[in-house]
Amino acid sequence: MSNASAGRSSTVTPIAPPLLVASAQELQWSSSADVVVVGWGAAGACAALQARQEGSDVLVIDRFEGGGASALSGGVVYAGGGTAQQHEAGFTDSPEAMHAYLRHEVGDAVSDATLARFCQDSVANQAWLEGHGVRFAAAMPDHKTSYPPEGKFLYYSGNEMVPAYGQHLPAGQKPAPRGHRVVAKGQSGATLFAALQAATLRAGAQTLLQASVRRLVCEQGADGQPGRVLGVESWQMPPGDPRTARHAELHHQYVRHRTFRAAKAMACLREAARLEQEAAQPVLVRARQGVILSTGGYIFNPELITQHAPHTRKGWPIGDAGCDGSGLRLGQSTGAASATLGNISCWRFITPPSVWPKGLVVNRAGERFCNEQVYGATLGHELVEHQGGKAWLILDAGLRRQATRQCLLGGLWAFQSLPALAMMWLKAVKAPDAQALAVRIGADPARLASSLAAANAAAQGQADDPFGKSADMRHRLQGPLLALDISMGNPLFPLATLSLGGLRVDEDSGQVLGGHGQGIAGLYAAGRSAIGLPSSRYISGLSLADCVFSGRRAGRAAAQV
Repeated sequence: MSNASAGRSSTVTPIAPPLLVASAQELQWSSSADVVVVGWGAAGACAALQARQEGSDVLVIDRFEGGGASALSGGVVYAGGGTAQQHEAGFTDSPEAMHAYLRHEVGDAVSDATLARFCQDSVANQAWLEGHGVRFAAAMPDHKTSYPPEGKFLYYSGNEMVPAYGQHLPAGQKPAPRGHRVVAKGQSGATLFAALQAATLRAGAQTLLQASVRRLVCEQGADGQPGRVLGVESWQMPPGDPRTARHAELHHQYVRHRTFRAAKAMACLREAARLEQEAAQPVLVRARQGVILSTGGYIFNPELITQHAPHTRKGWPIGDAGCDGSGLRLGQSTGAASATLGNISCWRFITPPSVWPKGLVVNRAGERFCNEQVYGATLGHELVEHQGGKAWLILDAGLRRQATRQCLLGGLWAFQSLPALAMMWLKAVKAPDAQALAVRIGADPARLASSLAAANAAAQGQADDPFGKSADMRHRLQGPLLALDISMGNPLFPLATLSLGGLRVDEDSGQVLGGHGQGIAGLYAAGRSAIGLPSSRYISGLSLADCVFSGRRAGRAAAQV
């Protein structure tokens, strides 16, 4: 067996080529199960639960102790078509309306048939989660927000309220809120995963924790290439060893420090990876029916980001330490096909404060390039992909007063209010008018003045807004003016990044596909290890919803082999 350590970043799980054997009987396996799930986040938990529901023995393997990016998330599930919470809040929704909206967010990431199935299954999947102990509620915030405040759990989590997106709805259908935040104190991801973790154990799945899968075990084909996947080679920290307890503590410290002490968090990861190389022992696990890869994305793999999306390196990667592309690379080691690896979701939220979108977002030349009220990842995509990552938010004194009041008295989260206050009062560039402001921020005075004039004309009802901003979000900007630097790389106002590409899968089963479109026997993928609903454009809650949808799909298919 190989420790597969050569040539990889010190924080990234090393992956070796598959171990090829003539048959499963050739090896002495340490343990076995019908279905082996690699990665215990939301997708892995849902896959394990569904496989157990189908009657299969299940073993779940995780590099740490479970949770992954799902536990660190906001715990928002995108659901619609008429959920109980939508009805309670007084909203009418249908699978057809949900499909009509999502068609323009999902793009060609999945087929129309798969998207329709996702929408048709949404209410049932929500109920399935509730049956496993996940709680949702119908209370809504008063304003558009990137994440609901305490005590609020249903909200518009995408572009539903943007006029350009509403025109695709069926006749007579109004936009419906579909962001369902799990009921919890604080951010809800940990509560969501705790329910799924408990359900996985109640269902009888076995676990192998603090163990990283470093290669797949495959039958050797007649051409000498990997054939059916038979199992995995995992390297586990030895139970009872002091280094194993230290390994777990280092991951806890990473979670604690990742937001405000990034250097400290990365040092914890490097030490944890060093302990894995020093102490972990090989464990061969037989998968009688299939292996499901659900290890998350690859945003914490610097090599992959440099290779596929170097222009996003100044972003703030979000996720868990296990989001290093290990599932992707395991699949690729067997000849699996991947797609959209350069697709990184870049989040530039400018709400809350809810009045910020009444300002104007301009590029380095001083020209508007986007409707300011769009969802943060939509704005971030335009900023990073088309404006070189550089932009300014233009406000006036009146908007700053309103925004300050909301930050201080509006019940916002600290991660929302503190950066906004610092941007407005400590780092804003000020000037009496557009021409003077342009000079101070290095923009073209004529272009910035023209941008403001056109927007002000729309705010006064003299013209349509050039970018389709709704009437209630228009505002006549008057000097003195302020410019806030919302560029990628601003340490005071980080721009979050999340990887969206993954392994190609059969959309009916989640089976991983080879380079010629053929299914790889015994191998499945779910969540962000696979191409799925959010792989084109991200909106809040869609990834966790896809974890449920794709996790259940893979678990069902693997169990029915």
